[in-house]
Amino acid sequence: MSARHGESVSVWFDQNTMPTRIPLNEDFRTDVCIIGGGIAGLTTAYLLMKEGKKVCVLESDELLSGQTGRTTAHFVNALDDRFFNLERFHGEDGLKLAINSHSEAIRKVEEIVRREKIDCDLKKVSGYLFSLTDENEDILEREYEAAHKAGLVDVQRLAFSPFNNVDIGPSLHFPRQMQLHPVKYLSALTNIIIEGGGQIYTHSHVTEVKGGENAFVKTANNRIVYCSSIVVATNTPINDMFAIHTKQAPYRTYVLGFKILKGSFPDALVWDTLDPYHYIRVEHKEDTDILIVGGEDHKTGQEEHPERCYKKLEAWARKHISFLGEVAYQWSGQVMEPVDGLAYLGRNPMDEDNVYVITGDSGNGMTHCTIGAMLITDQIMGRENPWEKLYSPSRVSLMAAKEYIRENLNVAAQYIDWLDPKFKNNIAKLTPDEGIVFRKSGKMVAAYKNETGEIEYMSAVCPHLAGIVSWNKAEKSWDCPCHGSRFDCHGKVIEGPAISDLKPATDVKSIPVKESPREIRESEL
Repeated sequence: MSARHGESVSVWFDQNTMPTRIPLNEDFRTDVCIIGGGIAGLTTAYLLMKEGKKVCVLESDELLSGQTGRTTAHFVNALDDRFFNLERFHGEDGLKLAINSHSEAIRKVEEIVRREKIDCDLKKVSGYLFSLTDENEDILEREYEAAHKAGLVDVQRLAFSPFNNVDIGPSLHFPRQMQLHPVKYLSALTNIIIEGGGQIYTHSHVTEVKGGENAFVKTANNRIVYCSSIVVATNTPINDMFAIHTKQAPYRTYVLGFKILKGSFPDALVWDTLDPYHYIRVEHKEDTDILIVGGEDHKTGQEEHPERCYKKLEAWARKHISFLGEVAYQWSGQVMEPVDGLAYLGRNPMDEDNVYVITGDSGNGMTHCTIGAMLITDQIMGRENPWEKLYSPSRVSLMAAKEYIRENLNVAAQYIDWLDPKFKNNIAKLTPDEGIVFRKSGKMVAAYKNETGEIEYMSAVCPHLAGIVSWNKAEKSWDCPCHGSRFDCHGKVIEGPAISDLKPATDVKSIPVKESPREIRESEL
């Protein structure tokens, strides 16, 4: 797999690739059409195929070109949203179900790997939650009490760091967590699906989803897949305008891969309690180990200098870990944070009963997506599932009302960009491979100067719900600060909920590069 123009590539694609598939070029009928070629879509396809269903997967780009290819691959029941918060949102029984479902997801992946004899570096490891510089001194004690109350009685308090060369201070030990190599795992799963008769198409961008009695999915080249059920597994749903998007928020998260001496850090998953928080694991290469350190999350499109997040992350890592070598990898991803801490998995609200979604990973995408595949498989097969109510996309959590209001006020505030005087025409200051947003005659324009010096103009208005995109220097993309839609530097959509590209700004005159800044006047635009 190669990255789109300007985008970072994760460690998982170093010497590993996903199977290559062709675009959909004919209409046909299947039992279940699955949109999205990441862990959610491929696991759902695999499980349903094993149930005897005919399945089809449609991916807009290459397999794992979305967030699964940018994961750090933590499979955990030690959830990013603290247990005591999940208990507040969902009650004691809800917390127990959440922990149980994540434990079952880990077991399901182990079962698949064992049954299919997949070589994907799967390891059961310990997880450690530490607070260190967190001013909330009792957070570990509260989490310990909530864990034991919910039945995780093997969670232990450690008074000292479990590592000889990294002092994380007191921590909580979570046994039986898991890690693997996501490309190796899902590459094998893809081949198994294909060998079992499943159909997988890449570069097949979906533009229409229609549930109900005559359900179908249409692609950009007007090909149609007729089906009985539809599963939208696209990180955030592309099939509705409002229902889910008011209940979750997009965040960018950053990852660095440092070279370290082999054996200098054990196989373990490590997280801190800060906000923004940090997370650590090790990946083994032939000649070196790579310590993967992530964090420094922020709302998508709301950080003026996202490229600086890598510097902040490196500073944090080197402050706490003395033996880090050079940075060998860096990439970022997008996390959907639900207002009540748990994913939205199952029948899509305000839609027909045969349309399903997997979204709201909340930083635990590997397990949440596996849970979603298991739950939706049960729903399509007509079986009861004990987690259905907990993860229902239609749920309304009154205890999360404060979070709901805060996030939606934040979205509303982004529309002030239409009137913000900061969007001035500084086109003359653009350097190659950079972008800028400015206002012209009441219109918001996004301008990108390509590597040859030519300037490409497009509308800065997100086609989803008319937010004004911002330039992401770290990924060379246009990001919407409202609901997380993203577009490459040329305006091509690469992440929903938008399903169409930024419109060309045909009424904006191009500026020849030979002109000097003082020769460029507003009247020429």
